[in-house]
Amino acid sequence: MGDRDGRKGVCVVNVVDEVTQYEHVGAAPAISERFMVPIPEALLLFPFDVLGFHADNGSEYVNRRVAALLNKPHVGEFTKSRPRHSNDNALVEGKNAHVVRKHLGHDHIPVRFAGDVDRFAREHLSPFLNFHRPCLFATERVDAKGKVRRTCRREDVLTPFEKLKSLPDAAGFLRVGASFDALDRAAAAQTDMRAAKSLHRARDELFRKVHGAVAAAA
Repeated sequence: MGDRDGRKGVCVVNVVDEVTQYEHVGAAPAISERFMVPIPEALLLFPFDVLGFHADNGSEYVNRRVAALLNKPHVGEFTKSRPRHSNDNALVEGKNAHVVRKHLGHDHIPVRFAGDVDRFAREHLSPFLNFHRPCLFATERVDAKGKVRRTCRREDVLTPFEKLKSLPDAAGFLRVGASFDALDRAAAAQTDMRAAKSLHRARDELFRKVHGAVAAAA
């Protein structure tokens, strides 16, 4: 994040489910097959079966090692974005702008802190996003002219976990070993307000460490 003086910063990767908006954020020292291959393992953190995986056009995702990894959870479809078609990845790009940047900012984070950022994202940011941060889900209707209209009603504001539970036959989508009893306990472990405060404390601690080390090295 935030390249400075020709030096690359930490690379943050975001995995988002298009149906529920379940989201897992991770970090790596560089954009390369070596460092980025473990990121799709975030798929295994979703509590439901993953039917397909859509990535950008980078070779760090489009390679045999990623294909082999996706075979483990039996992901049936693997697609990629087309060059110069940013809308192919519109959902995750919107999350990058309004979620990742909001919590991690635009400042330069040296690559040596990739592990710290990854732990923060996996232990604090991702659980907060899935259990406590509400998202908008559009309802589609066909108007008198036959045109599909998409509107966001008040009742369409749900957390990703709430959206998952609202799906018909939701239990049938859960992966082996996952249960709504366990997920309910995770969601109820903190109130939304306490979860937000815990997230902010963890973020402040992360950036105190980063800024302190950067200042000492200057």
